[in-house]
Amino acid sequence: MAIELNASIREDMGKGASRRLRHEAKLPAIVYGAGKEPVNLTLAQKDVQYHLNNEAFYSQVLSLNVEGKKEDVLLRDLQHHPARLDILHIDFQRVDVNKVVHVLISLHFEGEDICPGVKTEGGAISHNMTEVEVECLPKDIPEFITVDVSEMHTNDILHLSDLVLPEGAEVAALKHGEGHDSPVVGIHARKVVAEDEDESPDAEAASEDEASSDDGES
Repeated sequence: MAIELNASIREDMGKGASRRLRHEAKLPAIVYGAGKEPVNLTLAQKDVQYHLNNEAFYSQVLSLNVEGKKEDVLLRDLQHHPARLDILHIDFQRVDVNKVVHVLISLHFEGEDICPGVKTEGGAISHNMTEVEVECLPKDIPEFITVDVSEMHTNDILHLSDLVLPEGAEVAALKHGEGHDSPVVGIHARKVVAEDEDESPDAEAASEDEASSDDGES
């Protein structure tokens, strides 16, 4: 079920009007796209805050209820206050169900605690990405992409082309050619420093001189 947000059309414009909205625990917004005119909106701050910890809010199709008229939209920009949790402005893009969209989808890594590269070979996991841009129709937008690392060994690397996406969805970067098949996650060997590497030849010589000096004094 799509996340729904209620909004009203905003008539007052300008910085002063935006400040007044924020004092009323509201925030300015805009919706655009799909061949229609942009519309300035007002939303309740608490309604938006409620969804900020839901990753679906940032990538899934949302239902925007503008004074009783619902539109399918995607979140396109979110401006945060530099010192508080408040949202300063929010942008929505209307969705055409028949047109491809580009969305950033979160990566969920599974099997890190059991993969041989970490559990038995002492390696460490490096996450090169935590999200990936996907191209698809609105109905095919995945909630997240699972990355299974349970079979990875030290020096193994998974690339964008190794990701398993649902039917109808593609990694946008791969449409530009093989040179864009970036690494997503890898396992590298940990650096181990031998204990005797801490003792340089100069340190050993100094120790021997100290020992000789002690013998002479006895």
